[in-house]
Amino acid sequence: MIKFESVLPADIERRSFEIIESELPHEIDEKIKPIVKRVIHTTADFDYADSMCFSENVVDIIKNAVRNGADIVTDTQMARSGINKKRLGEYGGTVYCFMSDEDVAETAKRNGTTRAAASMEKAARLAKDVIFAVGNAPTALIKLHELITNKLISPIAVIGVPVGFVNVVQAKELIMTAGVPYIIARGRKGGSNVAAAICNAVLYNM
Repeated sequence: MIKFESVLPADIERRSFEIIESELPHEIDEKIKPIVKRVIHTTADFDYADSMCFSENVVDIIKNAVRNGADIVTDTQMARSGINKKRLGEYGGTVYCFMSDEDVAETAKRNGTTRAAASMEKAARLAKDVIFAVGNAPTALIKLHELITNKLISPIAVIGVPVGFVNVVQAKELIMTAGVPYIIARGRKGGSNVAAAICNAVLYNM
């Protein structure tokens, strides 16, 4: 007979995090643990305990930027939908995704690039400080590296967690050499849900 835990609906998330804490494969620095645990909670994949890479002080850097009203730019509407916009808005920030914009589609077609790359170019024109959260398109990370290298943008941080097989691993490694703060999920795993989970983990632990 299959047995189930008796857990009230309001306690399911709390219980889930207790299970994650008990099953972590090794100790994780307390500053990054809330992020790693929320990604595992979103994916049920403990590989993230080892694959996630954080540049020095990146969590504090992102939190300080959020407190000062920084915006978040994503590469998918799914990630934008998943980020807690109300929580970010309490600090004066907005979540943007330019993928569906007509001018982005026109730029991509004219330049023979992806919409993701073109959307990063548009984001570079934002007047405020920006945190990038890329969960789908490696071309977005490649374009960001180009913009950073050419000093056309200086992002607060890049969250690089695209999922897939073509240029995904390489694009993530490229961002780690760009000289900007980063949170990267090395390897092929990731996704828009992971990008949103990372943003939310920061917002919920301000």
